[in-house]
Amino acid sequence: MIFRYRILITAVFLCHLLLAPGVVTSQTPPPPDAVSASLPAAPSSEIEDEVTIRAVQQEKDGSLYKLRGQAEIHYRNYVLYADEVTYNAATGDTQVEGHVVLDGGPHDEHVEASHGDYNVRTQVGTFYDVIGTAGFRIRRNSYVLTTSNPFAFTGKVVEKHGPAHYLVRQGTVTTCELPRPKWQFEAGRITVDVDGSAKIYNSTFRLRGVPVFYFPYVTHPVQKQERQSGLLIPSFGNSSRKGKIAGESVYWAINRSMDATLGAEYYSERGWSQRGEFRARPSDSSYIDFSYFGVIDSGIGNPRQDQGGEDAHFTAEGRFGRNFRGVANVDYLSSFVFRIAFTEVYSQAVNSEVKSQIFLSNTTNGFHYNALTERYQNYEVCDPANPEQHEQCPNTLTQTELIRILHTPSFSLSGAERKLGNTPLFWSFQSAVEGLQRRDLRVDSPDPLVQGFSTAPLVGRFDLAPSLAMPFQWKGWSARPELTLRDTFYTQRFSSELAATTKRAEDSVLNRKALEVAFELRPPALSRVFERPWLGRKWKHVIEPRMRYDYVTGVNNFANILRFDASDVLSNTNDIEYALVNRLYAKRMNPDDKDCGQQGMSSLTIGGAPATGVVPWEGPESPESRPCASGPREIVSWEVAQKYYFDPTFGNALVPEKRNVFTATAAFTGIAFLSDLRRFSPIISRLRIETSPRTNTEWDLDYDLKTGRINASTALVNYHYGPFTIGGGDAFLRVNDLTQGEPVPGQRDFHQFRILFGYGQPQKRGFSGATSLGFDSNQGFLQYSTVQTTYNWDCCGLSVEYRRFALGLVRNENQFRFAFSLANVGAFGNLKRQERLY
Repeated sequence: MIFRYRILITAVFLCHLLLAPGVVTSQTPPPPDAVSASLPAAPSSEIEDEVTIRAVQQEKDGSLYKLRGQAEIHYRNYVLYADEVTYNAATGDTQVEGHVVLDGGPHDEHVEASHGDYNVRTQVGTFYDVIGTAGFRIRRNSYVLTTSNPFAFTGKVVEKHGPAHYLVRQGTVTTCELPRPKWQFEAGRITVDVDGSAKIYNSTFRLRGVPVFYFPYVTHPVQKQERQSGLLIPSFGNSSRKGKIAGESVYWAINRSMDATLGAEYYSERGWSQRGEFRARPSDSSYIDFSYFGVIDSGIGNPRQDQGGEDAHFTAEGRFGRNFRGVANVDYLSSFVFRIAFTEVYSQAVNSEVKSQIFLSNTTNGFHYNALTERYQNYEVCDPANPEQHEQCPNTLTQTELIRILHTPSFSLSGAERKLGNTPLFWSFQSAVEGLQRRDLRVDSPDPLVQGFSTAPLVGRFDLAPSLAMPFQWKGWSARPELTLRDTFYTQRFSSELAATTKRAEDSVLNRKALEVAFELRPPALSRVFERPWLGRKWKHVIEPRMRYDYVTGVNNFANILRFDASDVLSNTNDIEYALVNRLYAKRMNPDDKDCGQQGMSSLTIGGAPATGVVPWEGPESPESRPCASGPREIVSWEVAQKYYFDPTFGNALVPEKRNVFTATAAFTGIAFLSDLRRFSPIISRLRIETSPRTNTEWDLDYDLKTGRINASTALVNYHYGPFTIGGGDAFLRVNDLTQGEPVPGQRDFHQFRILFGYGQPQKRGFSGATSLGFDSNQGFLQYSTVQTTYNWDCCGLSVEYRRFALGLVRNENQFRFAFSLANVGAFGNLKRQERLY
């Protein structure tokens, strides 16, 4: 278990270093000619253990033994070593002199002293000039950790009051290698329970022997035990926008499965911030996590505006009953400007979406029952510092809530495919009863209805879609014809006439009926195995063609349908999709060869899908923890596809010189490309290359043959080799938003580069460093950059980070942050673990 200190009351903190102290001494076995004897213990109803003594010379006077020359006394699981020992077999008392060592016990104690008195039966005694350790076992001049919290202590006088209790006077405690520790707590009185914790009174924290800080009370967990409540280590920092930063937090261990953290920071240029987190694990299959962050912006350094606000996040998941699963993912954001100004992670700071979702699901006998409530918000900021937005907001920075969509509530029932009697047909269905609401408005406008449109507080949508399919195979050919009847009712509709003036929905029932026909055909895959090995591998190339025909008819009222989600963009269509997939597989000739070496900074990557099903505070699984596979591996996957539209008007749903999104286009590519009549869609290319677990290359490309230009391109590369990490990314999106054939003012193509470099092993001794930066090609400046360096010693480490944000008028900030980490103790500074590069 990771070390936690309680400072003043109790300081509890988690540290990423799990380094152990080095060997203090080596024990020398007695020479072959040593004399040994086994003595029975004194008669007792409770103690019947045997005592074994060994020494080069022995003298016996009744029950009194005098041992000289590498004397040893073995009793239970303890061994007492000394140059000279006087042992009373009747009482168990011993007097030890010269090179005294006490080894053993259930907690692997190792105590060295110059002399002392000790009773081997009661395990009570006093030692002088002591150096002691607990938590590791010596094996052949090396040591093996037996606890996650090994530590060392010294003392002028050490009193042992029982099997697991020590009282140290004028001593020190550290996790560093002795005799020259990098840091230590020095105190006049220290109590150590090797099965619990060490309590340090009136201590001075010393760094390289120099006193740094005074603590009236500190507690140090020695073995795995329940968490303890108390104050955490204070945080300090500096920022060009926030000024000097100082903060403190308190930790509350409510019970074994529940805890909470509350804290505050003061920004000398902005004001106060508050943060808190509540965590719970009611069971192995459930968790609850609530976090809050808020800032009271007093405008000390920026009196022109208040950028304060609140951001709260609640996640929970649980399984219960018979196949029930409940999930909650709720976000609350009071101001998008606040998120940009104060969020410390760049990808979160520029995320304009706020999503909340709570659902309950059950799957029984192939039927899926779901209840859902959901809210979606999307913001934009009008920044006068942006030359393209200067005419819209010349003097004041404003924010606009573009869209708010609610699903409150939604109930759905669907059935998995199952065979229809003895026929080759399979049937399935989807159904939903939903309450919906949408508002498009300006937050800064006194009358939101003037700026946008809104539906009724509750719009009903009822949907039923039974399907019938008949999949079959013939001589390697696979085919799947499918027929779906869809009927959808809306309690409100959108009127084109009203939209041009008041931009409101009208109370009128709308019924959308659609007949959907699909036919998917997959010819036999072409493959070839290359017998001649290359790079120690055997190779196989596979070509997989496929075609899919879609026909939808009956949607004659597309312009009147309100848009809430993907279900509302269904239109008539008559199209065919054709695709070709190339796959390249490789298998090592030697099955013992495995390409699963340790990665230097496995968490330092660009892109990648977010982790799912992970408890928030535990983090995703590291690549090193996954099993190393030596079988065949897909090295390259390259898909090229295009669609041909027999009906370029989509049943007269297409509006020329406007951005159009239909189910037939959105399911093919997420990039909108329809602004006029066309027969061919852009060609999409999806390339994936992964030669080993340490490499990852992806390139998604949409190329429009009609305009002869790239609509979208996203490429990323991640490469880990030994201690080196290299990554790069390029994202390009061509804006296709038109108004009367002209581009919308203030919108430009998006083009951004991202580069990162890393070196080192963050959990090992020595130097580690990484840098990451993002460059906006359109604006021509660096939007953000981060440089972090770390140096780890045997028992502590220092991390220093420089971070810069350049986000228009909202935020132009330079940050300097640091963290000084003590092995198994905690971290001092304002560089939080979840905000680090690695």
